Amino acid sequence: MKYKEISVFTTEAGLDAVCARFSMLGMEQLEIVQGREEIADFLQKSAKYWDFADMDELCAAEPCVKAYIDDDDAADAAVAALKASLAELKGMALGFGVGSLNMLVQTVDDSVWLNAWKEAYKPFPVGKHLLVRPSWEDEYDAQGRRVLSLDPGMAFGTGSHPTTRMCLEYIDELVKEGDSVVDLGCGSGILSIAALILGAKDAIAETIAYENAALNGIGKDRYTVLTGDVLTDSALREKIEAKRYPIVTANIVASVIIALAPYAAKLLEEGGKFITSGIIDTREDEVVAALTAAGLSILEIRRGGDWRAILAEKRA
Repeated sequence: MKYKEISVFTTEAGLDAVCARFSMLGMEQLEIVQGREEIADFLQKSAKYWDFADMDELCAAEPCVKAYIDDDDAADAAVAALKASLAELKGMALGFGVGSLNMLVQTVDDSVWLNAWKEAYKPFPVGKHLLVRPSWEDEYDAQGRRVLSLDPGMAFGTGSHPTTRMCLEYIDELVKEGDSVVDLGCGSGILSIAALILGAKDAIAETIAYENAALNGIGKDRYTVLTGDVLTDSALREKIEAKRYPIVTANIVASVIIALAPYAAKLLEEGGKFITSGIIDTREDEVVAALTAAGLSILEIRRGGDWRAILAEKRA
């Protein structure tokens, strides 16, 4: 199957804003590339595919956000919509620079894309109890850890990015036997599946992740996957709000977390924990303010490079 790989070049401060623009258009399969050498190598190998951008500018720009969409009849319209959205972003007074916002589009075969990163994706430990194992890796020593087998495919969420890793660390520390967990906006399902492996009784997520759950012996009797917008879909909210939860997670981007904060607080039981990440450092204060305004107390802020994970608790 072929995909469109869309790369948008920005600044460190602009990463979150660009991710939000992708998300606004329903493009959720994102990858963040931070490295001049990687960008230059990419351009040298695939110059014949590039579109909408000057190579000299691209070689000088870093980092970038990549998205992957189906290469179908709707692809050109999606690219045009993103281009218009980025032009709007470029003209906004944000208080920080977003860089060139140059866009590069190429057509890739999913097998090529997958094999390229599989070579570097190896089993790795998280926290005190977890070992994340790519489904194709058979040689590993769990050393007594609980193994989370994962095949993320085209979905974001391998666990190796600081945002996901920090969320996994919190889940590793907090999940107790019999807990019910909600993951608002999952990709591969890694956070909610990790919670189940660590003893949670059941979990609700919002994107297709059943295959990864099955890899870990988790069936639909314990794992419920729902799709939709919890902020506008009343039927979806009704299904999720059937009870209150000790743990809610959201590893997305700051803008979405800010919008979700009141709803996450509503889902939590008293003393329940909201684990959230995907927050670029420049927007940490905004997210903290939104969580506090929603009735949550900030317990801890964990830092991984330019990224932040926040652990908050519902006040009694």
